[in-house]
Amino acid sequence: MSKLNMATPQRPGLPMHRSLSILGYGVLVLAATASWSVQAQSSGIPPLQTQGNVKYVCGGIGSRQSTAFREAMRNHPLSLMFVNRRGEFLAAVAVNIKNDAGVGVLSIPSSGGPICLIDLAPGRYSVTAEPQGKAAQTRVVGVGTRNSSLEFSFP
Repeated sequence: MSKLNMATPQRPGLPMHRSLSILGYGVLVLAATASWSVQAQSSGIPPLQTQGNVKYVCGGIGSRQSTAFREAMRNHPLSLMFVNRRGEFLAAVAVNIKNDAGVGVLSIPSSGGPICLIDLAPGRYSVTAEPQGKAAQTRVVGVGTRNSSLEFSFP
């Protein structure tokens, strides 16, 4: 009669404690990833979109999402906020960003919210924001090791 081996499976050539360590590490990474995903979804911030080498997300409509976006501003190299002269948020703003050489790196036809969080490589950029029915505004910003924020205020 043969005996069944109920021992924990091992990778060939690795001691038992090493196999368990690798398994434990894998479970830890999976748990951390799932936790981050749940936090991102529960924070009210949609997933980042990608355009070329730039990642971005725009939103901030409603108090919960607005708070989440404002708190997340410190985690992105560049954040943009669009308001009118009374301080009220503007949500439908076209955004175009060009690098120092004048090459477009990001074009958003309509922001879909008053705040944009943008992950750009370090450098100097020209940012143009144009809400529907209003004149465009352009600003130059340096993006580097510290986070940069631009607030566009429209009449």
